[in-house]
Amino acid sequence: MNAVDRSLTAVRPAVAQVVSGPTRTGAPALDPDAPGWHRPPPSADQLRGDALLAGALLVGAVLSMALLRTAGIYDDPAAGWVSVLCLAGATVPLAVRRRWPSAVTVVISVAFVVAGELMVPETLFLNIALFMALYTVGAWDPDRRRATVVRTVVVVGMFAWLVVSIFRSATDPEALPGLSRAGAFSPFVAYMLIQLLTNVLYFAGAAWFGNHAWASARERARTAYRGRLLQLERQVVERQAVTLERLRLARELHDAVAHHVSMMGIQAAAARALIGTDASRAAAALEQVEESARQSIAELQGVLGTLREAPREGVTPGGVGAPPEIGSRDHVGSLTVDRIPELVAQSTEVGLPATFQVVGDPVPLPPLVSLNLYRIAQEALTNSRKHGGVGAHADVRLRYLGDAVELEVADDGAGVRRGVAASSGLGLLGMRERVAADGGTLDAGPRGRGGFLVRAYIPLEARTTQEDQ
Repeated sequence: MNAVDRSLTAVRPAVAQVVSGPTRTGAPALDPDAPGWHRPPPSADQLRGDALLAGALLVGAVLSMALLRTAGIYDDPAAGWVSVLCLAGATVPLAVRRRWPSAVTVVISVAFVVAGELMVPETLFLNIALFMALYTVGAWDPDRRRATVVRTVVVVGMFAWLVVSIFRSATDPEALPGLSRAGAFSPFVAYMLIQLLTNVLYFAGAAWFGNHAWASARERARTAYRGRLLQLERQVVERQAVTLERLRLARELHDAVAHHVSMMGIQAAAARALIGTDASRAAAALEQVEESARQSIAELQGVLGTLREAPREGVTPGGVGAPPEIGSRDHVGSLTVDRIPELVAQSTEVGLPATFQVVGDPVPLPPLVSLNLYRIAQEALTNSRKHGGVGAHADVRLRYLGDAVELEVADDGAGVRRGVAASSGLGLLGMRERVAADGGTLDAGPRGRGGFLVRAYIPLEARTTQEDQ
C-alpha cells in the first residue's frame, strides 16, 4: 500500500464524522438506513396546506350534510349543531396531521363513530377525513411501532363497529326495507358483503399508500444522503491530494537541499583547513562550494516553480490532480539515472570514495522512476557521508533485471548509525515513499559485516502496462 492508498483509507471515517454532524437546518443528518431515522419535520408550507385542507373539508362536509338533510336520507337525523360539531371533530384535526399523526387519527376515528351512532347525515367527507388520517400515520409517524399499533387498533375497532352495525340491520326488520332478506344469498346479504369488501379495500388502501409514502420519503432521503456523502468525500479527497502534493514538494526540497548543503559543508571545512597552507586547493574547494550552491539554487527554483504553474486545463484549482506533478519541469526531469555517475564523482571529491557499476542491459525507464532512483542514490550517498565515519567507502550498483530495476547503495563505514535514531529520519522515509509510489520495495538497514545498505527494487512490467492503459 503506497502513500496515496494509505491516505485514502482515512477518507470514509472522516466523511462519516462530518455527515453525522448537524445539518444546516439543525437536524441530525442520520443515515436513512439507520433504525432511528425519521422524516424531517413538516415545513411551514406543508402546515399551511394542511390547515387549508382541514378548512376545505369542514366546509364540504357541512354542505354535504345540509344537502343530505334536505334530501331526507335519514328519518331521524342528528340536530344541526350536533352534526356540525361531529363534522368539525372529524376534519379540523387534519390541520395538525403531520405533527401528531397518531393522536389525530384516534380523534378522527372517535368522531367518525360518534357521527355514525348519532345519525349525522354525512358520509363522503367523513370517509375522506378518516382515510387521510390513516394514510398520515403510515406516512409521517416517526415511531413505526406506534404507527402499526394505532392503525391496527383503529381498523379492528372499525370492523367491530361494522359487525355490530350489520347485526343491528339484520335483526331490525325496519332497517333497509327495500332489500329482501330471503335466502342464504339474499339482496340484503349481498349489500352487507359489498359494505364489508368496500371497507377492506378502504383500510388496506390507506395503509398501503401511507407505507409507500414513508418508503418513498426514505428513498429520497437516502439519495440525498448519499449525494451529500459523495460531495463530502470529494472534498476530503481533494484535501488529501493537496496534502500529498505538499509532502512531495517537501520531499523534493529535502533531497535537493540536503545533498548540496552536505557537500558545501564538507568543502567549506576543507577550504578553511587549507587556506593557510595551500591556497590553490582551498580556492578549488571554494569553487566547488560555489558550484554546489549554484546547483542547489537551480533545483530549488525548479521545485518552487511548480507552485507557480497554472493548473492544467480542465482541472479545478485545489481539486484532485490540480497540483502539477513533480518532475514535470525540464530541469527536474533531467535528473535521471544517467546522472548517478556525477553523484558518485562528487561523493569521491568530498571525501567518500565511491564506485558505480551498471549490471545488465540498460532499458529506458519511465521519467518518474528514473528521477526517484536518482534521488534515492543522492540521499543514500549523503547519509553515507554523514554517518559512514572516517575511511568509509561506498558502492553504487544499478541492476537491470528485465522486468525490474534495482538500485543498491552500500558503504562499509563503521561510524555510529544516527540516520534513524538521532536524526529526523526524513531521508529514509522519503526513499520509501518514492519506491512505494512506483510500486516497488525498499530495504534499508545495517549490514552484518559493517556499514549500511539501501536497496530499492522497482518492477517495470506492471508499471509499463498501467501507463499504456
